[in-house]
Amino acid sequence: MAIPPRVYQICVGIFASLGSFLYGYDLGVIGGSVAAAAFERNFNDPSDEIEYVESSPGSSITPQLTKNYSGAIVAVFTGGGFFGAALAGLVSDMIGRRLTILLGAAIFLVGGALQTAGRDISYLLAGRAIAGLGVGDLVMIVPLYQAEIAHPAIRGRITALQQLLIGFGSMIACKFPPKRIRTKRRNQVSQRLIIDFLAFTTYGTNQNMDATNNAQWRIPLGIQLAPAFLLACLILLFPESPRWQIAHGRTQKGLATLARLHASGNQEDEWVLAEYTQIEATIEQEKAESASWMDLFKEKASFRRLFLVLALQASVQMTGVSAIQYFTPQIYASLNIGTTESLQYQAVSNVLAIVAQFCTAVFIDRIGRRWPLILGNVFNGIFWIILTAVVAVFPSQPESSQEGLGWVFIVMNWLFQLSFSFTCGSLSWIIPAEVFDMKTRSKGVTLGVMMSFAFNTLIGQVTAPAFSDVSWRYFITFVVCNFTNALFFWALMPETKKRPLEEMNALFSETQWFIPTAKTRNLGFHIEEFAGDIHAQRAKSVGQEEHDEKIDDRDQTAAMAGRLG
Repeated sequence: MAIPPRVYQICVGIFASLGSFLYGYDLGVIGGSVAAAAFERNFNDPSDEIEYVESSPGSSITPQLTKNYSGAIVAVFTGGGFFGAALAGLVSDMIGRRLTILLGAAIFLVGGALQTAGRDISYLLAGRAIAGLGVGDLVMIVPLYQAEIAHPAIRGRITALQQLLIGFGSMIACKFPPKRIRTKRRNQVSQRLIIDFLAFTTYGTNQNMDATNNAQWRIPLGIQLAPAFLLACLILLFPESPRWQIAHGRTQKGLATLARLHASGNQEDEWVLAEYTQIEATIEQEKAESASWMDLFKEKASFRRLFLVLALQASVQMTGVSAIQYFTPQIYASLNIGTTESLQYQAVSNVLAIVAQFCTAVFIDRIGRRWPLILGNVFNGIFWIILTAVVAVFPSQPESSQEGLGWVFIVMNWLFQLSFSFTCGSLSWIIPAEVFDMKTRSKGVTLGVMMSFAFNTLIGQVTAPAFSDVSWRYFITFVVCNFTNALFFWALMPETKKRPLEEMNALFSETQWFIPTAKTRNLGFHIEEFAGDIHAQRAKSVGQEEHDEKIDDRDQTAAMAGRLG
């Protein structure tokens, strides 16, 4: 029994998203691994890299990275990601989407192995940089590949898998302080349930292995090698992008791949033939024109798309999501919430993010892209106003009020994570992968991902010293940016829901920049109408054949009757 086409597309999309899982897992696992007692004992150089702090008042003393070293751990990974995205952009049009995924997974394996087998800090930093290179390749190519294999009706659902698997990887790697947690009796049961459910790696090894066992930190780092190895070994068993095949003259393979993806292998399916015709016509038109990086800047429609994608990726980082995820303990410490409790609350936030990202995958092709992006930024801004106000007034409040304010901050942070994950987080991967044409898609997505890593690195380096120096005033940046993001996308971001990739040129070249007054319907080539035309022509042809057969039968009957007469 054949797998239904859309189920098959989702399965392919999920497997490709193992590359996205690696990104989330590696970001999440490193803090807990480096903070493990065995790691500190093995490297035995706390003088300028690790300092000891209390996890929470009255708890055990545990090793923590200093601000500068923590920033370096983040920076080398995201810096590697920046160059990895550039690498994918350079090779993906030459070697194909699958081989680019294979390349990213192979590079990540090298980086992961260095981190796992490292003997000193230099191994760790080198491994992080190389793993970042592989991750940059993967997070650039995976949503592009997903968009090119997906039916327009479920393209958003499939490309949303990138953010969902990033969040899932981060949750699996969820980090906690390495010592046994001491909690107040009334909260003990609920907190232990949260920890036992969520902390599958770093917390588990830290709880069950002592400080003399290097497996305490090597196992969490080594686990990431398994999905990378699986991705590298099996990706070539999955279909290549049919658009890439057709663009490189492999038209029959492209048609066969389209049929495999959308019609269980039936190459005579009307929709498959219509899509194939549209892709081929668009690519032939693009071949008559240049296909350089400068096209993104010289052609008005291409530059418009690039401008929106770069703004989108920068805006996502300026929502404040990375600041609050990377520096949870420091921010919560300003509210007298210990490291243990803050990481537990952030673990709940991780689960809420997964729920929101799953909802995005289910509903995004119904609700569209434009208004979720606008409203998501509005709600983000509202939540940041409350978060900022709580941090600002907390020190001046009596102790009796501070606990309540702490809970206001915790709940607002959870709501912010829900809002961000349901809207901006997933859309930052969906929109770039679908707005460009074939000749500029890999280049445009590459520059967008590089922008994301650049701003991610910036936030990672700036947040700790900025929060230390100006406290709550730093958060005003995110309040302002969320509301300006919403205004910007209300004015300039068109709706791309369910449009075939080949119709994006018409959308961005034939509509004005100011979207609220633009007319975006009835633009370009309509694949559903063309598929209907093919069906009508076939029906007409079949009808004509039946008519001719009836005439032939009648003539033969008359001739036979004449001979008998």
